[in-house]
Amino acid sequence: MHDQLDWHWQHHVRGRLDGLTDDEYFWQPAPDCWTVRPRAENPEGAGTGDFTIDFAFPEPTPPPVTTIAWRLGHVIVGVLGMRAASHFGGPPMSYGTYPYAGTAAEALRQLDDAYADWIAGVRALDAEGLARPCGPAEGPYAEAPLAKLILHINREAIHHSAEILLLRDLYRSRRA
Repeated sequence: MHDQLDWHWQHHVRGRLDGLTDDEYFWQPAPDCWTVRPRAENPEGAGTGDFTIDFAFPEPTPPPVTTIAWRLGHVIVGVLGMRAASHFGGPPMSYGTYPYAGTAAEALRQLDDAYADWIAGVRALDAEGLARPCGPAEGPYAEAPLAKLILHINREAIHHSAEILLLRDLYRSRRA
């Protein structure tokens, strides 16, 4: 089950994130993007530390365009980190308590850590572990088998990675 995401991660995604610059990380391709901001600019944003992430629940309709910084924060916390915490004993994590990265290099370190925690947990599962219910951390999916959640996380990670890589392509090919 881990092979699907890990192959995509190792052969398509992670290498293409190498060299991500702070300018790319914070680039706003449209007006009013959601992003990661210095706390002084967004004291009500989610997170701890010097940077916060734009966040609202429910999200606005239509949802705002997001930056690479925002997408990485979402993958690190909401896709991988919170699930590794609730299912595999990873560090506690939530949007409100996470110290969001103020640089691309720091965000990539956070991403690598979150991915390592998630994939190690998935790799350690046997057939019984894959069949166990997700539990209360997954709300309405509490009774669904963990295998179903893993496939969902694979899809989410692949989907959001593709968005991040597209934003890199758009940044690189934008007109001055």
